[in-house]
Amino acid sequence: MINVFIVDDHQIFRDGLRLLIETSDDMMVVGEAASGASVMPQLVQIKPDLILMDIQMPGENGIEVTRRVKQAYPEINVLMVTMFEDDRSVFAAMQAGAIGYVLKGINHAEMLQTIRIAAGGGAVFSPSIASHMMQWFKQMSGNAQPTQPTQPAVSLPDLTEREYEVLTMLAAGDNNAKIAEKLFVTPKTVRNYVSQVLKKLAVDDRHAAASKAQQAGLGR
Repeated sequence: MINVFIVDDHQIFRDGLRLLIETSDDMMVVGEAASGASVMPQLVQIKPDLILMDIQMPGENGIEVTRRVKQAYPEINVLMVTMFEDDRSVFAAMQAGAIGYVLKGINHAEMLQTIRIAAGGGAVFSPSIASHMMQWFKQMSGNAQPTQPTQPAVSLPDLTEREYEVLTMLAAGDNNAKIAEKLFVTPKTVRNYVSQVLKKLAVDDRHAAASKAQQAGLGR
């Protein structure tokens, strides 16, 4: 039995992930945390095989918590599950000791298989993340200086993490129903988030929002 610990500040996402895991007879959720600060105290009593770790959370972010977990409990594997696919986040997570890095858009069957691989000690990455890694190693093998992440051509306004997630999916071409499925929320909730994003971006429709997001480097 694979014992899984979920760390994410969005309860709806944690609930959806728990329900998904409970559909499988070879894994179970043994604990949850809504913030980075509440992880370490629980690990004194709970020793999961795998922690599913979000990055952007109140207080300590997931990368900082991953570093602390691996220092105290090196036998616990940590898998980053997030919407952030920028180079800085990916490599910082790897340096902190994460065994893999997957995006929240992963489908249900892939998520369950990913959990099995990561819990068994196998490195696992979403395809776009793997592409980042391969490019980096290619540069290294050619004795080239790895390129540093550049600033986007277009800057985005101050978005909440969930608004950022929704905007990323808009940039990738997802409709509201698909976004709702990925985030384990209702289509009505997605519509509200889209409205907030459009207002903050000062654009009239989702297509303009997607275009602006793509110029900022999202959805590629």
